[in-house]
Amino acid sequence: MNVLIVGSGGREHALAWKIAQSPRANRVFVAPGNAGSGIDCENVPIDADNFPALIDFAKQNQVGLTVIGPEGPLAGGIVDAFQLAGLKVFGPTKAAAELEASKIFCKELLRGANVPSAEYQTFRTAADAVRYLNDREDARVVVKADGLAAGKGVVVCSNRDEAILAVEQIGLEKIFGEAGNRLVIEERLEGQEASVLAITDGSTIVTLQPAQDHKPAFDGDEGPNTGGMGAYCPAPLVNDEIIAWIEEHVLVPTVHAMQRAKRPFRGVLYAGMMMTGQGPKVLEFNARFGDPECQPLLMRLKTDLLDLLEAAADGKLDAIAPLEWDPRPAVCVVMAAKGYPGHYEKGLPIRGLEEAAKLADVKVFHAGTKLDEKGQVVTSGGRVLNVTAVGESISIAKLNAYRAVKQIRWDGAWCRKDISDKAVGK
Repeated sequence: MNVLIVGSGGREHALAWKIAQSPRANRVFVAPGNAGSGIDCENVPIDADNFPALIDFAKQNQVGLTVIGPEGPLAGGIVDAFQLAGLKVFGPTKAAAELEASKIFCKELLRGANVPSAEYQTFRTAADAVRYLNDREDARVVVKADGLAAGKGVVVCSNRDEAILAVEQIGLEKIFGEAGNRLVIEERLEGQEASVLAITDGSTIVTLQPAQDHKPAFDGDEGPNTGGMGAYCPAPLVNDEIIAWIEEHVLVPTVHAMQRAKRPFRGVLYAGMMMTGQGPKVLEFNARFGDPECQPLLMRLKTDLLDLLEAAADGKLDAIAPLEWDPRPAVCVVMAAKGYPGHYEKGLPIRGLEEAAKLADVKVFHAGTKLDEKGQVVTSGGRVLNVTAVGESISIAKLNAYRAVKQIRWDGAWCRKDISDKAVGK
């Protein structure tokens, strides 16, 4: 079978790399891909938002399954377009993807389904949100843009001044563009976060092993939110008992609520959870694989990913055997461009990739890279590389990942130094 992966980030490189290992995979295309996916598979110079060109390519190249990586095309209706063209595709429809594309829709669905989540208020104007904050005694809140903001549309605030500033930046200055046309203000939950991802065909749910992302830019969870600076899997914070509880009280009610809303959900249902003193609560849902959680998850998954995703697309997940996993944990460290998550320079040559690739138990997934006119790998994004490694323990996996990080250089390259430290001793 020929397979098409849509997207250009680290998640899409990981998906292509894993699917290419399937004995059923013939040619694996990535559109538009990056320098790394071009080495492991075949890049196609079609942007992820060019639905007609992607559909034409899939038809002309006998693509048996298309896998949609990023949230933007999902929210734009790419799955609907592929289905209308009679093509098999993995991912939720536009209506189902609103679970991620609109935080207000998500919060209202969770409330209706009695899924545990933070208390919240929604606002159509920044002025209304500021008035609400001024009337509150406790202003330790989270301010969110309603729409998609590349994982950065959330500001965690410790006081009223921070919250008002966040409202003004999102709602007035539009630092996240149209995503800030409506606002959500939530109570600030305290605890550790965990990512629980599941594959669903709308009726059967196959839960993956838990992971933990690191959203803040700097060590110790300081600094602005990013798209994710690293992840590890499994997360000892979430044991089998908690997974079972999340399945019963979060995943199943959400899938049923989407069915009742006539928005059946097929694809990756990603629950961002906060482990609070009152139990697990949903922070948000994503409608696709997390990035960078996807990378350590797929490093450990031994089950054929192509079989799994095709079964979900066909509505036959109940026929899939229990998933098999490498017992060793995996750690992913994101190497970023100087200035990220703000302004950063592009086109900087990357050195040391060949040396890192020679290390055992390591895979360097490319995120923001491309080939220049000389055929050299250069930076093209804020999150540039996802250096991922397995090891006999979390500590050894971390050591392996950072050993590879030390091999790689470009001007201004940086990363967090504490990825997975929360897991040690758990």
